[in-house]
Amino acid sequence: MVKGNNSVSAAAGLSSRDLILDAARSLVSSRGYDGMAISDLSAQSGLPASSIYYHFGNKLGVLAALLDRTFNELHALFAHPSSFDDLEPLDRFEAWFTAACASLDERPDYLRLLLAISVGPQKDDEVVRATVRRIRDFAHASWVDVLTPVFAPGDAAGDKAFIEELAVLGRAMTDGLSLTNSFDGMSYSSHVAPFVSLIRGLADRRGGEKA
Repeated sequence: MVKGNNSVSAAAGLSSRDLILDAARSLVSSRGYDGMAISDLSAQSGLPASSIYYHFGNKLGVLAALLDRTFNELHALFAHPSSFDDLEPLDRFEAWFTAACASLDERPDYLRLLLAISVGPQKDDEVVRATVRRIRDFAHASWVDVLTPVFAPGDAAGDKAFIEELAVLGRAMTDGLSLTNSFDGMSYSSHVAPFVSLIRGLADRRGGEKA
């Protein structure tokens, strides 16, 4: 945060901070964290290196702040499963997953950013790990929320374990879709129908086994 009481200076400071983070998002997504130098951030943002050090301390501080902003954007971007509580469980899942994929189509850089971070040594930094874990725990909890009414309406322990496994698979699948989107140009939404069919098939099979 900018020091002082001048509101104009504060606004300018916040604007500078956002410019740096926007530049960092672009550079990390295209080059990876290791390919992003302070000089690159300066050139991309149009701000001097001193401004970057002032706001973030160092390059790792930029990454941590970018991840934190990304997490806040995530809350605003993705519809919560509770938004579809008026629907039947399977229809609720389909509506939520459709909305999530549409959101990723609007902001494909979100998962690309996490993917770029996951392959470098900076992923082991405590602050980075904590923020990434917070993002992924949020995603996992959403998967569990939306799958529970489908597979464990009676709160059975065995069904809960299955839901946890399926939530991990769902999250891993959306991670992988970032590669499909980046390399093959396929939208996230184009994968909604087959995955919904898979979930519906699993639900029918488990329902038949119990019967």
